[in-house]
Amino acid sequence: MQKQKILIIEDDRAILTGLTDLLQSENYRVTAAMDGKTALERYKKDKPDLVLLDIMIPEKSGYEVCQEIRKTDHGTPIVMLTAKSQEVDKVVGLELGADDYVVKPFGVQELLARIRTCLRRSALRESPPKRTTIEFADVRIDIKTLKAQKGGKDFKVSQREADLLGYFLAHEGEVLDRLTILDKIWGVNYGGTTRTLDQHIAKLRRKIENDPARPRHIITVHTVGYKFCAGD
Repeated sequence: MQKQKILIIEDDRAILTGLTDLLQSENYRVTAAMDGKTALERYKKDKPDLVLLDIMIPEKSGYEVCQEIRKTDHGTPIVMLTAKSQEVDKVVGLELGADDYVVKPFGVQELLARIRTCLRRSALRESPPKRTTIEFADVRIDIKTLKAQKGGKDFKVSQREADLLGYFLAHEGEVLDRLTILDKIWGVNYGGTTRTLDQHIAKLRRKIENDPARPRHIITVHTVGYKFCAGD
């Protein structure tokens, strides 16, 4: 079987060397870049299966690199590496289209688990989708292009957000606990926390709810998870 390709973008040479050695030992093909400009050149040339992206890099920040990739590529998983622990930094990365983030210092097994999960999810997306659109109330989303409209106004969703809404719509009215949602959308044995899910839900509410503070579609079920109501 052909090795999967991972592009590492990290300006700390010691960390870059360690990550390269680790991923090569796990039978991945690895290419690397130490700044944002070179990263985009390598991305276009190598067409990696996954991008491991540090936020604080020279030339172009990790945020800018993520944004550039997502202009033309909605499918390749992007896992952000950050030394910052503030929630706002994680949310910004997710807003720009990152699939996941790992906070430094991170454990080797945690990182490998995140990578495997993202690659597995990406492979599943390559199968023909069962539906081409998501429609409820005044919201319509084209799954293939990730273009969306609410009340006639255009907005964009990430692949992960489309996956979430598709899953919610398929289970309308059911109370879904957080771990079940993570298993279905992020992959079985996801190594992250439920906070990742909550951040994605907060983003979605800002896009699809008339009043995100009083959501009508994605309802929080206290101590359990969420329930989706299509509504009008």
